[in-house]
Amino acid sequence: MRYIVIEMKDVLYFEWVPAGKFVKAIVGSVFLLTLFVFAIIIWVSVSIRNPSLAAVVAIPMAFLLVLYGNYRGIQIRITRKELIIHYGLSNRKHVQMSDIVSCEPTKANFGKYWGVGIRFGTDRSFAYTSSFGDAVKIVLNKGRPFVFSSHNPREICNIINQARASTPVGDNS
Repeated sequence: MRYIVIEMKDVLYFEWVPAGKFVKAIVGSVFLLTLFVFAIIIWVSVSIRNPSLAAVVAIPMAFLLVLYGNYRGIQIRITRKELIIHYGLSNRKHVQMSDIVSCEPTKANFGKYWGVGIRFGTDRSFAYTSSFGDAVKIVLNKGRPFVFSSHNPREICNIINQARASTPVGDNS
């Protein structure tokens, strides 16, 4: 188990956004289908005495569980100086408040992102989405706009706009 130590006095906002119902339904369906196929293969392999085949078929199921465990939600943390988004073990986005031009609530929908996860939108944005629905759009000084799922996009934008107002321009310390 991984523990994250957070200095709560420095954190202005914290949110955990779990994977949406759509993602859970898709992953659950594929998992159940894989489990069904796996059970049939075990039954056949035991009946013909080839247990190594059953072990090879278990690999896709293990991969699916690891993949779901890695992308089971988005962690949002806002401090006075930066916005930090974690999506899985290796997808982290750190944005300095001084690099943010604007923040606005938006919707993450299929028409714009063609799915959920780590996506490029048809509007040239880069997104971390855990479901279709409420999200936050951050416009940066440089690079693509960044979008991420949230249950409280208005509150996040209010906090970011207040933090930006109190951060001197060019202060990245």
